[in-house]
Amino acid sequence: MKQSIFTIKSNTNIAPNTYKMVLAGDTSAITVSGQFINIKIEGLFLRRPLSVCDYDGESFTVLYKTVGKGTDILKDMKPGEKLDVLTGLGNGFDTSVSGDRPLLIGGGAGISPMYRLAKDLISEGKKPEVILGFNKKEEIFFEDEFKALGITVYISTVDGSYGTKGFVSDVIKNLSGYTYFFTCGPEPMLKAVSDVTDTSGQLSFEARMGCGFGACMGCSCETKYGTKRICKDGPVLRKEEVIW
Repeated sequence: MKQSIFTIKSNTNIAPNTYKMVLAGDTSAITVSGQFINIKIEGLFLRRPLSVCDYDGESFTVLYKTVGKGTDILKDMKPGEKLDVLTGLGNGFDTSVSGDRPLLIGGGAGISPMYRLAKDLISEGKKPEVILGFNKKEEIFFEDEFKALGITVYISTVDGSYGTKGFVSDVIKNLSGYTYFFTCGPEPMLKAVSDVTDTSGQLSFEARMGCGFGACMGCSCETKYGTKRICKDGPVLRKEEVIW
């Protein structure tokens, strides 16, 4: 974990209530896809955790939805403004166990870490496919970015206005041949994915957090190995260890 001051390079609305922010600064603590950052927002006591969408040696990207006071403030911030950020949080994904054809599944803001993960898997010579879940067509984002990586993209919408009608789990039921899965999204989606997949996998949990680095036990999950903290022992947990 590292605390640094970052400068906003861009903060763009990419879909209804959904934004893409690029922050420039010291990214050395971010070492693996699936890690998250924790942003301090002026006037608010708790930091806001966000998954890292992508990163390089000079900047990182996050995708976020406006769901409360903190993200509502964040969406109005302009390029050049500064933010106090904790980076390098969480354990991230282990790609060594993915096999040749991993399946990536993201729902809503949970799509964010799937992008860097896809790039990492491709760099390892693997052939990932991705499922992105939304409520309706108007909410879709990052479909083109994933397609630009040269991978197959499946879309589900709850209302059937684009792609498969239903949920990401409905898409999974019609797929075969994948060797492993990685997923991130709301907990009901993670459980549904865990129930319908026939391989091992890793689940990245979204949770309200207090400290963000394991001191307060405010974001806990029951596993076969005892209580684990989403911020410190996660956010990535293995399918086989989670007790629903």
